[in-house]
Amino acid sequence: MKYRSVSRSVAGALGVAALCLTLPLARPATVMGQRSESSPSSGASLDYAFFKARVQPILLAQRPGHARCISCHKHNNQMRLQPLSPGSAAWNEDESRKNFESVGRLVVPGSLKSRLLVHPLAEVAGGDFYHSGGKHWTSQSEAEWQTLKAWVLGQTSK
Repeated sequence: MKYRSVSRSVAGALGVAALCLTLPLARPATVMGQRSESSPSSGASLDYAFFKARVQPILLAQRPGHARCISCHKHNNQMRLQPLSPGSAAWNEDESRKNFESVGRLVVPGSLKSRLLVHPLAEVAGGDFYHSGGKHWTSQSEAEWQTLKAWVLGQTSK
């Protein structure tokens, strides 16, 4: 009888250990190492039309003292933007779709912790510590940052 109870407890312990090892694998894939808990279950989704009309122009905008996002991110693997066609001032439909997919990888819909929001934002305003292209926004109240926030949070029907 002792042998049977020992084997059950060993089997139980092994089962718990196996469960603990598989739990991290059972989580859904997330963006840039962000855990799924950082995304509220608000049902937010990324709006392509809003991205094309309102977010892409931000990625092309020239800001005093900074390079345009496209300058570095046409070569960057984390957020790779499509290069503009020669003589073009904007992306075509196919390029815009590819940009939407690329930029969307930096976003957890509904989460203010999305890398797209914190990486180019000054650390004192809630951003992370480094962005090789500089900190484009010094405050969360800046209009461009608010536009990115609206897209990430799914608040695009305004």
